[in-house]
Amino acid sequence: MSLNNVPSSERVHIGFFGLRNAGKSSLVNAVTGQKLAVVSDIKGTTTDPVQKAMELLPVGPVVIIDTPGIDDEGTLGEMRVQKAREVLYKTDLAVLVHDAAETLTEAEKELIGLFKEKKLPFILAHNKCDTVKTVPEGSGNEIYVSALTGEGIHALKELISKTARTAGSERVIVSDLISEGDTVLLVIPIDKAAPKGRLILPQQMTLRDILDKGAIPLCCRDSELNAALNKLKEPPALVITDSQVFGRVSKALPESIPLTSFSILMARYKGDLPSLLKGADALSGLKDGDRVLISEGCTHHRQCNDIGTVKMPKWIEDYSGAKPDFSFTSGGEFPEDLSPYKLVVHCGGCMLNEKEMQSRLERCEKQNVPIVNYGMAIAKMNGILERSVSVFRQAF
Repeated sequence: MSLNNVPSSERVHIGFFGLRNAGKSSLVNAVTGQKLAVVSDIKGTTTDPVQKAMELLPVGPVVIIDTPGIDDEGTLGEMRVQKAREVLYKTDLAVLVHDAAETLTEAEKELIGLFKEKKLPFILAHNKCDTVKTVPEGSGNEIYVSALTGEGIHALKELISKTARTAGSERVIVSDLISEGDTVLLVIPIDKAAPKGRLILPQQMTLRDILDKGAIPLCCRDSELNAALNKLKEPPALVITDSQVFGRVSKALPESIPLTSFSILMARYKGDLPSLLKGADALSGLKDGDRVLISEGCTHHRQCNDIGTVKMPKWIEDYSGAKPDFSFTSGGEFPEDLSPYKLVVHCGGCMLNEKEMQSRLERCEKQNVPIVNYGMAIAKMNGILERSVSVFRQAF
């Protein structure tokens, strides 16, 4: 990914929902101008959520998600409905596709209720308006369209754009903590876990945010940190490190130089820094047999010394002096029922959009399960949590 590309996690996620044969897939194709979804007269053609990152004018960079019908039947049908509902966790804007020739069903009304409960902006798109004699005037968030004839499609795209803008938020990673002309030192280990030939997404995003601010980013490996500091005439305004070398970097860095990690920056950017900070306290209270969920938002090839499944469990055992029972999830997998767990330890969430990360935090809060992210957990276990979050204190 280049520094100019927009990752999927930073795009507006637009989910299309509705009954089987309401024309969801046809409307997705009409709105995008592409054959993204398979279209058929057979009910239940869409069996799993299908998503595509693309540019949608006049909205901009988006992820379009086509979902199975919410009225699917049978054992498999129930599983498909559950998959469709799970899409709500990462949806920034919902489009409910309804057959204009029919009245709203209880299933559709229930879905509208869910949108409102989740405070999710939504559009009610009455599709197949070409099949009704008199097409009513749409108003507010309701619009009449025809995926077959193209009627109302341009207006729908304009409405999506208008509604999507109200759904988004202006966030920055680090630029509000630094000033133009500041030197920011990025410590990036290059080890077996580092992807060959590229930087990981949090590093790319942080680097770009620093450049956009007009500050001066300098990069080095942890093994060259002392040499980099010695070459600077003045101390850097901020040092940002990979969390895995937090302890080593903290010892090498004078206390007067502010220090944080890419993961903690992502915790603030995607989540709720104060609640994650509270979650760090649960690490010291773990006992033998306590269940701990370690969750990552991405799916990647596990290596022999993987941070999530190998390093983190060992660090937690060493710090707590206990032998917890660890469970692991990755990608879009995250339990609905968190009650069995004493703690959730989550990655920075760079591959999840803000909506999905927030939904995971909310589920933990509602079920009274503390959650902490990798960077804050590692800082806590190295005794440097207060130092690593002091740069943010003015923000919360």
